Amino acid sequence: MAKIAVVALGGNALTQTGESGTHAEQSRHAAEMAEAVWALRQAGWAVVLVHGNGPQVGNLAIQQEEAAGQVPPQPLFCLDAMTQGHIGSLITMALHQRAGGVPVEIAALVTHIVVSLDDPAFAAPHKPIGPFYSRNEAATLARTRGWTMAEDAGRGYRRVVPSPHPQRIVESATVRALLDCGVLVIAAGGGGIPVVAAPDAGYSGVDAVVDKDYAAQVLANSLRAEALVMLTGVRQVALDFGTPSQRAIDEMTVDDADRYLADGQFPEGSMGPKVRAGVGFLRRGGRIVVITTPDHAANSLRGVREPGQGGTRVVPSFRKVSALR
Repeated sequence: MAKIAVVALGGNALTQTGESGTHAEQSRHAAEMAEAVWALRQAGWAVVLVHGNGPQVGNLAIQQEEAAGQVPPQPLFCLDAMTQGHIGSLITMALHQRAGGVPVEIAALVTHIVVSLDDPAFAAPHKPIGPFYSRNEAATLARTRGWTMAEDAGRGYRRVVPSPHPQRIVESATVRALLDCGVLVIAAGGGGIPVVAAPDAGYSGVDAVVDKDYAAQVLANSLRAEALVMLTGVRQVALDFGTPSQRAIDEMTVDDADRYLADGQFPEGSMGPKVRAGVGFLRRGGRIVVITTPDHAANSLRGVREPGQGGTRVVPSFRKVSALR
């Protein structure tokens, strides 16, 4: 069995700042992501790709509300399922295109992730989703649909939903079986479809947003993956970001990461979830975490140290990890 790398790709990578999210735009960016994934596969890694869905599920929520007079809007967890299929198809087609005729099996798996209703996040929803509303519209929606509404930076009111921590991936054994057959798997899209275990049997969907980096970490540990790769818009994590003393990090241990987190170096709205997910992965048996841009992922796993050719590596505290080949 090849070494396993779980690769987390942000939803903003497919719809970037200043874009409207057309199919052509998203397809172009999916092709860029396929280059990074293909490079890892060519280097001998078995890849599981986890993608975000923030812009896509937000646009879909707007479409649902605009058409509510003609078609009944669906719950948020159903929109997560829809975007898993949509984005999974985009990435699958981009990967086949990148393969250039080389036979490759790819499976985009609709994936559910178990959360707990006891999670404190359900008592304090804060993740905005969907369109903006006036104060009166927000009050009506809160009364008629039971939504929690909050003012958003002076732009109007939006629905806010919980962001609970993921507990386990329902289909993790299926992902592993596909990997054992040599399949490149796309799973836990958008952080997975949030569900809670039903009292009698099975699962029930809940309206929530699961951070895709934490979902990737839970999936990676369940698969006993060697590497967790989180692709982002900057090549390296930086200390004192945005200040004159900003400096990039080539490599840090989990103890270093804990110290930086405690010092407030990595905000929750930025690098915080990535670093926390990386620490969690390593403390549960993972070997290495890489945080970088797509074009530097393979070099970072190989331990390349030439200037401008590597991302940030996070390693266990008890040892430095040599290059994984």
